[in-house]
Amino acid sequence: MSDENNAKTEMRNAKSEHLHQFSTLEIIELMNEEDASVAGVVKIALPQVEKVIDEVVGVIRNGGKLYYFGAGTSGRLGVLDASECPPTFGVAADLVNGIIAGGDRALRYPIEGAEDSRELGAEDVRKHMSERDMAIGLAASGRTPYVLGAMEAANEIGAKTAGISCNTSALLSKIVTYAIELPVGPEVVTGSTRLKAGTAQKMVLNMITTASMVKLGKVYRNLMVNVQASNEKLRKRTVSIIQELTGVSKGEAARYSEQAEGDARVAVLMILLKLDGERARQMLEEKCGDFVAVMEEDRG
Repeated sequence: MSDENNAKTEMRNAKSEHLHQFSTLEIIELMNEEDASVAGVVKIALPQVEKVIDEVVGVIRNGGKLYYFGAGTSGRLGVLDASECPPTFGVAADLVNGIIAGGDRALRYPIEGAEDSRELGAEDVRKHMSERDMAIGLAASGRTPYVLGAMEAANEIGAKTAGISCNTSALLSKIVTYAIELPVGPEVVTGSTRLKAGTAQKMVLNMITTASMVKLGKVYRNLMVNVQASNEKLRKRTVSIIQELTGVSKGEAARYSEQAEGDARVAVLMILLKLDGERARQMLEEKCGDFVAVMEEDRG
């Protein structure tokens, strides 16, 4: 069993034993060498990541939401991944949620004792989740009490559960339905799991939401057709996407983008299917916002 005494994330890295004597270049060369091993660890876990993604897709299609629960670095990574979903994929702000032990203040400041409370994790689950949802616990050590309490509570209400840890035989893995273990080994700075462990978790979170949104029809070809044109850069990207998918001129794409209120999907459907904006939006609603399904149905 993984605990404080044998968790690999807490062990000392022999390669960095005399780190304080390294030159700047030697420090970053070692960090780069250690980071290079992370992708291989994640690759081994891909079959488990696939199962989690398939479950996430099913949960969302059935009207549920995705929640990440974590503390410290792991919690911040969950909040970051959740925060990127609305602007990237055009989904509702509450579809993917990051809950961190200690609340929003913990994003910047340590909250004493928050991660040590199993009950606090359970309270946060009961406050936010329903049985239709899915909870993913994030804990580099695999034993953070807040995360364990959250996953136990999620199980109790009948929600789907998964865990992402960076140790093998983690306590977290034993209480969730789907376990992803990413044993990246000792950190360059002992116990600083914002390093390799954080990188590994970030890679997997990228996979979970990106692949899920692709399967949910939020990406067409490799274009983020659901992107929200909330700033100048994204407005230009929306026009570019419309051009790419329809072949119209930049000026015409911009005109349709304006008519579609910055929704590239609506603009593309208006152009390709010769529809008005209202009908294009109706078709998307009929397919629960799945642009790919609309396009495939038209081809059928």
